[in-house]
Amino acid sequence: MAVVVLTGCEIPGIWPDPRIAQREEESKAIGGACRHALRGLEDCYTLNPKASKAAVFAGWKEMDAYMRENKLEGAPSVIDRNEKPEKKSTPASGARDPG
Repeated sequence: MAVVVLTGCEIPGIWPDPRIAQREEESKAIGGACRHALRGLEDCYTLNPKASKAAVFAGWKEMDAYMRENKLEGAPSVIDRNEKPEKKSTPASGARDPG
């Protein structure tokens, strides 16, 4: 009887939090992307300090195996670590264009 009653309920804490699984998958994707961009694991860890190192490694390793199996070359990253995107300056709300 209790099973029938609880099947329609979503009681917090019974099932794993989907956000945790999402973070793990994102970290795994980061690892795969780092491998494809020809980055080493240490660089990947440094660039993504909030990502789970175990998941990053798993993604990196999985992508490495895939690339070796299919004889794929990586694509080097075109963004330098020190390069920051330029901020567009917007004129003040009262300023006019002198043109």
